[in-house]
Amino acid sequence: MTRDELEEGLAEVLGTVAGIERADVAPERSFTEDLGIDSLTMVEVVVAAEDRFGVLVPDDDWARFTTVGDALRYLEQSTTAPPWTPPSARRGRPAPGG
Repeated sequence: MTRDELEEGLAEVLGTVAGIERADVAPERSFTEDLGIDSLTMVEVVVAAEDRFGVLVPDDDWARFTTVGDALRYLEQSTTAPPWTPPSARRGRPAPGG
């Protein structure tokens, strides 16, 4: 996914979950100060973004998102990383249970 696609997708999530207008979503915008998103709404945004982009965002990671740009950088890294493969599968052995 391109950065523009990620930004559009995140803007859709913010619009659906928090009623944020697309024109208000920009990388430098603060979730709390500029967009008025509180901690409970941020949890809802993260859950919706996880579903939208097919990623899992651990609590420790999303708690550090201050701006839209922080979230976009995280999504860029998460959506371009290769899928995780257990070490045993990388050596030609089946993974446990498989």
